[in-house]
Amino acid sequence: MTERDAAADETTGSTPPASYAAAGVDIDAGERAVELISPHAKRASRPEVLGGLGGFSGLFALKGNYREPVLAAASDGVGTKLAIAQAIDKHDTVGRDLVAMCVDDLVVCGAEPLFLQDYIAVGKVVPETVAEIVAGIADGCVDAGCALLGGETAEHPGLMQDNHYDLSATAVGVVEADDVLTPDRVRAGDVVIAMGSSGLHSNGYSLARKVLLEWGHMDLRGHVEEFGRTLGEELLEPTRIYARDCLALIAEADVRTFAHITGGGLAENLARVIPQGLVAELERNTWTPAPIFALIAQRGRVEQLEMERTFNMGVGMVAVVAPEDTDRAQAVLTARHVDNWVLGTIKRAADPKSTEARHRVSLVGEHPRF
Repeated sequence: MTERDAAADETTGSTPPASYAAAGVDIDAGERAVELISPHAKRASRPEVLGGLGGFSGLFALKGNYREPVLAAASDGVGTKLAIAQAIDKHDTVGRDLVAMCVDDLVVCGAEPLFLQDYIAVGKVVPETVAEIVAGIADGCVDAGCALLGGETAEHPGLMQDNHYDLSATAVGVVEADDVLTPDRVRAGDVVIAMGSSGLHSNGYSLARKVLLEWGHMDLRGHVEEFGRTLGEELLEPTRIYARDCLALIAEADVRTFAHITGGGLAENLARVIPQGLVAELERNTWTPAPIFALIAQRGRVEQLEMERTFNMGVGMVAVVAPEDTDRAQAVLTARHVDNWVLGTIKRAADPKSTEARHRVSLVGEHPRF
């Protein structure tokens, strides 16, 4: 606009023509983001994927000699862990969390993850940041053995701050109808095997942030001796993806069911797959939670029950297996470099008529050195 034009605007009271960009949505930046994420989407693929990016929907041909295939779907997000990533401007790991939260739910019923579609909502599209996020999503899909079939990036000016974003995704998997893992497979005498978590995973961050950052005034970029790295690096440790490990376990051992330990903690999540009349008796003395859990408990004076209802406490996934397959199951997990141990056993409930899920898991004893 020339000085003459500006003066004319002031005189006439007219305003420049409205545009989407002036309203806060940058279509050019969105197109640049698509260019940057394309290589990541291409490397997270499977032979069943048809076509490429740019279509209105992703296409996936369900191939294989399935007798009676059942599709399973799981949707999730990353939660307030994203606030840590945004605070230290590190965005290449939260995509793995997104994938893990979806595919590790799928595998609980025995389903093999096939593909995932993501949704990224941003205050302002910064192509490089979007590319970092999608790189992490692609990494997670490769680890899980599923394809990144497509997704959506939406710019929300006025609704979100420029440097804020939120993530969600839906994953789809397949399992034979007669191979679906359900609670009714669980029997008294079965053994509960724990698979170690990589840290907080993607749950409990509202409490962790309140205790460590708001109350404790800890610096995300400050080195913490117990962790051997910065607080921010510890809090951004990606959620472990167990999907392939669980599928390998199913192939080699008599697995009754799994439980993905997320919000609600070990007891509430395991109770979801324990049938009425049985109880899982778990021993706290079989493991020591990682230092991050102790730090939160001590700094916030958080009671044990609250810690166990909020965090995974070091157990990210649980497998319930037939007792005669305990050694085989542990050998499979160990060979796959998954930290594992016998957590407890399934027993008959004292009150077999009780329908309350909270009575189906019992945690006894105390953690050593915690």
